[in-house]
Amino acid sequence: MGDFRGGQQSRSRVYNVEAADPRSELIDRAHLSERDVVQISAVMEALGRYREAEQRLSEASLKYMKLNGTDMRALHFLIVCGNDGTIATPGALAAHLHISSASTTKLLDRLERGGHVTREPHPSDRRALAISITEETRQAAMETVGRQHSKRFYAAARLTSQERDVVVRFLDDMTSEITLVDEPWAKG
Repeated sequence: MGDFRGGQQSRSRVYNVEAADPRSELIDRAHLSERDVVQISAVMEALGRYREAEQRLSEASLKYMKLNGTDMRALHFLIVCGNDGTIATPGALAAHLHISSASTTKLLDRLERGGHVTREPHPSDRRALAISITEETRQAAMETVGRQHSKRFYAAARLTSQERDVVVRFLDDMTSEITLVDEPWAKG
């Protein structure tokens, strides 16, 4: 029995299929060569490293901006709306975040109190509000989180067109595989 002390080796072991499922209880790999299993484990390890880096970035940005994850997703949505000239409404924000109108109101109250957003009458619908991110918060988000996230573009730009097609197909396939449909333990 080995010693699981931590560090890079232990992190990669967590994503290694042989270590995680040695008896093939979850993954039938009888039709795969040893080389295939090693390569697939390397892909899973790379995904794990990427996920950990994303998590560290997310945690650092939340701490810097003094906001929670939903707040940050709301601000990102408002930045995109502002960039493309779309008027953001509470209803559109609720739909984007998959939260109730009551939760949206609480969210907007909190963001407005913090000086992150403004609410004004909608220019063409007197029953709605138009929500905008403040320039100070927009700049802070762009200079911190936005600048870090934009680096992903360069990683994709270094790929060939064919490689990007493979990556997109792979990520879409991974997304469809892990979508929580009809999983009783995931309902809540």
